[in-house]
Amino acid sequence: MFKAALAVVACVLAFHANAALFEDDEARRAILDLRQKVDAAQQRAISDVQKITDDNAQLRRGLLDLSNQIESLRNELATLRGQNEKLTRDASDLQRSQKDLAQGVDERLRKFEPAKVTVDGKEFAAEPVEKQEFEAALANFRKGDFVGAQTGFAAFMKHYPQSGYKSSALFWLGNAQYAMRNYRDAVVNFRALVVSEPDHMRAPEALLSLANSQVELKDVKSARKTLEELVKTYPQSEAAVVAKERLIKLK
Repeated sequence: MFKAALAVVACVLAFHANAALFEDDEARRAILDLRQKVDAAQQRAISDVQKITDDNAQLRRGLLDLSNQIESLRNELATLRGQNEKLTRDASDLQRSQKDLAQGVDERLRKFEPAKVTVDGKEFAAEPVEKQEFEAALANFRKGDFVGAQTGFAAFMKHYPQSGYKSSALFWLGNAQYAMRNYRDAVVNFRALVVSEPDHMRAPEALLSLANSQVELKDVKSARKTLEELVKTYPQSEAAVVAKERLIKLK
């Protein structure tokens, strides 16, 4: 009986021992399984962190590249602005140069182009050098250089035989010759003025000077005839008044 009870007790103990062993295995498996899950989670976390780190690094590289591109674009823009400013200055300088050149050309052309002048009430076109030559000869006459005036007006007549200055040049040439007592040449030039342009404002004075030259040449008859022509042709002129007085003295 006692042996049977011991056997029963042994069986019960064995059963409990086996049950405990079974529970330990389950616990170990659960722990291992949990560790595996934890390790897997850690690996995933590490992988995620590494991916985020890589993404951040790539993003930083992208931002750095973008920053470099922006800086490069800024530099290019600054260069383009500088080039544009230079081109603007160059264009402005070129425009000023073209304007100055055009003005210079115009000024040089004006030195050769005929211009309107008015001499002794007569308006006509004259070349600049033509005008200068006439005025130079007249300036000599006015300062009493009759030799220079005669030379200047004679040369002018040769250079510009069809000039609008012709009648005025004949008048002053005759006066220069009269002042030098070259009466015969003076007679020729005074008469040439009256014949070529009888309506010239200097024509009455030319006839009076012609008569004076004839008087100096002792040709009183011709002088009287010239004075009578003056009074008849230009009765309202101041020279005609003087001519009348001379005619009385020549009687």
